[in-house]
Amino acid sequence: MNSYYKIFEKKNNIFFKNKNLLIRALTHKSLNKINNNEKLEFLGDRVLGLIMAKKLLEIYPEEKEGVLDKKFASLVNKKTCLEIAKKIELEKYIMILSSKNKKYIIEDKVLSDCCEALIGAIYLDKGFSFVEKFTLDLWSENIKDSKITQIDAKTKLQELSLKKFKKLPIYKIISNTGPRHKPLFKVSVKLYNTKIYIAEGKSKKDAEQNAAIKILENMKQR
Repeated sequence: MNSYYKIFEKKNNIFFKNKNLLIRALTHKSLNKINNNEKLEFLGDRVLGLIMAKKLLEIYPEEKEGVLDKKFASLVNKKTCLEIAKKIELEKYIMILSSKNKKYIIEDKVLSDCCEALIGAIYLDKGFSFVEKFTLDLWSENIKDSKITQIDAKTKLQELSLKKFKKLPIYKIISNTGPRHKPLFKVSVKLYNTKIYIAEGKSKKDAEQNAAIKILENMKQR
């Protein structure tokens, strides 16, 4: 087991003083309900947010808060964390409960959460300066891409609804099914004078985005 983590450390050029922090960061709750990466994920999410907010203020000192917020969201969301997790091949090192009879497919959320947990563990072990450099190096391409601000579907729908009807879109959760580690949310959305559109997603946020995409695509066809 020690050699297993040494491979990860050597590959990523990061050597933990407290090896238990690295082990916890890579341990999913399905394997250990007490000593897992949930709390480190909670911490890592905040550390990542601070690093990216600080960096954006440095490179866009004259930018408006609303634009910075959109750039920030694109850098810290689960999709980007998943991209970084795959970049450093975290799926090879995550400790997760799996069946001996079949290959376990690691969910995207588990990977992105592990990425945040790793950031939390590095912060505790090495301090802010080290984790800031480590994180900015990994996110360098994404930070460059932040020069192009992409507005997500939910934001586009909100802006459209306010402009046309002076009202916000109405979202409602229809159902939340599936096991705890693999939930499926079904969400509806409607504007002031439209029919209801329904979509699904692995999280409430994903389902709302998918519902917003549906209604925007339909309105384009009119």
